[in-house]
Amino acid sequence: MLLAHPVVLADLLERYKALAVLRADQGGAEGRQEYEDVAYSLCLATGTSDIDAALVAASHHLPGARPADDSLLSAEALR
Repeated sequence: MLLAHPVVLADLLERYKALAVLRADQGGAEGRQEYEDVAYSLCLATGTSDIDAALVAASHHLPGARPADDSLLSAEALR
């Protein structure tokens, strides 16, 4: 699967969060359209079909997102 460049993902995440804080989805037609466009772009950029999955996927693909991810290490390796 192709994935958007981290800079693109970071920009989309920032725009989505800003629009969410402003509650653009509940505002005028122009704000709602921008909110929907950014959400759709995040889904396309991450290969997901809903915004919640897209937000998680995007955040996991940003540089430094999981520097201490030890999910593949055994408990013994962590000691």
